[in-house]
Amino acid sequence: MMRTISMKRGTALTMTFALASTLGCATVPTTGGRAWTPSGLDAEVARAMQDTGAKGLALAVIEDGQPVYVQSHGVRNAAGEPLQPDTIMYGASLTKAVFAYMVAQLAEEGVIGLDTPIDRFLPKPLPDYTDPQLEDRYARWSGLAGDERWRALTPRILLTHSAGFANFGFLEPDGKLRFHFDPGSRYAYSGEGLILLQFVLEQGLGLDVGREMQRRVFDRFGMTDTSMVWRPDFADNLADGWTLEGKVEAHDERSKVRAAGSMDTTLADFARFAAAYVRGEGLTDATRAELTRPQLPIGTASQFPTPQPELPPESRHRDLAAGLGVVVFDGPQGRGFLKGGHNDSTGNIWVCVERRRRCVVLLSNDVRAEPAFPRLVRAILGETGAPWSWEYGSLPLL
Repeated sequence: MMRTISMKRGTALTMTFALASTLGCATVPTTGGRAWTPSGLDAEVARAMQDTGAKGLALAVIEDGQPVYVQSHGVRNAAGEPLQPDTIMYGASLTKAVFAYMVAQLAEEGVIGLDTPIDRFLPKPLPDYTDPQLEDRYARWSGLAGDERWRALTPRILLTHSAGFANFGFLEPDGKLRFHFDPGSRYAYSGEGLILLQFVLEQGLGLDVGREMQRRVFDRFGMTDTSMVWRPDFADNLADGWTLEGKVEAHDERSKVRAAGSMDTTLADFARFAAAYVRGEGLTDATRAELTRPQLPIGTASQFPTPQPELPPESRHRDLAAGLGVVVFDGPQGRGFLKGGHNDSTGNIWVCVERRRRCVVLLSNDVRAEPAFPRLVRAILGETGAPWSWEYGSLPLL
């Protein structure tokens, strides 16, 4: 069965449905005994937007490794132009999961070892890279001068957010990057860690991360409207955003590749990636399993602020751990994983259960949509055990 979603510029997105009946009455059962229908899901999204005041919300559903629902709702800008499946949206930190997938390919090919210390790849000590152009492109590694713990950092440590850094060095009181704990000893979300791995790949191995992402991911999966940097052709169908206060924020035209979060994408494109990811395309079974293997327990009450003290073992989120570029959990349906993406006017989440390769992708150009995300995911996947209170902290959820 085929469903065609009309889109801008006279193109069309054709999605294959693994369903036997017509679209209007097709149902997809969840392990909890409930089922969703496309029309019912449209109504759930409309209710979520009404309850949150969100202006735009895009949703994709993956069943058995195939996109079966890819639909955008609401508007993409203050002019009221419709949000569509091929509208360019900010991927934010979903970029990290895509980057980790690309790094896994490099590791599988022997280009880089996940457990090889980064000092093996760099021609000179990390704190000695003080060229202003490099600092502007990446970060100020000079703050680590005199602390040799940087030599213990590995790609695995950086991908599991256990480097010991704050989210970014410029957020420190003095603006200098520092270690808050020994590398690899615990979890604390750090975009700077992903930027450091990008630095190692580019300055140590001579790779171009933007080109590698394009070749290994975007081209491979037909993600024609996805890029790590701004493209002029994005301007014709671009999503602006709305903040918590309801203020419109223009889409940022990012000119630098940033592994921590520069990716622009579309709902249709990211649905293709999510489906390929759970199918394990482009990786051996062993490498794919490594991405979502619990690598390091997470002991904090919430994801942010970072770093924060760990809870005593009896008070922690059960079965919550870092994978490579994603967060892994166990719940009533077995192993699951998620990755969020957020800024002042963007709210994204990608949640999957490994069993039957099922996922939900939610992209919103209105950060006010986030409180409805758990409800929407449950309506489709049933109860997964996803760590919503850890992901969103004190945010009141619907």
